[in-house]
Amino acid sequence: MAHIDLGLDEKAYPGIQGPLRFRPETAKPLGELAEVLLRAPHPTLTPGERELIAAYVSGLNDCDFCCSSHAAFAAAQLPTGMEFVDRVRADVATAPVGAKLRALLHIAAAVRRSGREVTTELVEAARAEGATDLEIHDTVLIAAAFCMFNRYVDGLGTWTPQDPEVFARAADHLVANGYLAI
Repeated sequence: MAHIDLGLDEKAYPGIQGPLRFRPETAKPLGELAEVLLRAPHPTLTPGERELIAAYVSGLNDCDFCCSSHAAFAAAQLPTGMEFVDRVRADVATAPVGAKLRALLHIAAAVRRSGREVTTELVEAARAEGATDLEIHDTVLIAAAFCMFNRYVDGLGTWTPQDPEVFARAADHLVANGYLAI
């Protein structure tokens, strides 16, 4: 049960969906932010890779709803699917991920701890693997935004489904319609 009365059936609107319906005036800019960060055209980072960053940070933050949903969204958009996403989330150091994306995930993990944890060495390591300033910027912003989204969901004590199929269906909807249709 959510910490506040959202005025709806929480099982029909799990995780962030309930709070977004509770405050539609804040839902609009939050949905727009997610759409731009995770789905808008990007010269190099695919939507699946950006969703993977969101899932990775959400997992580090122990936000079950955001981690499960964004892992499913990443898996639906990456050719390697959920097994790959799970391996990255379990151990980014040994996962079969490219060196550039691994370096960006290290930056995302640092942001999750504190923005001040993003060091010149982490940025230079990412650049050495071919990361651009835009990729570094967007990784920092995705990680920071997901720290906020994670705290929003968990701070209100929202309900998280336990059936992975719920997240797979949500991924199909998201891939087809985007964040503005949630």
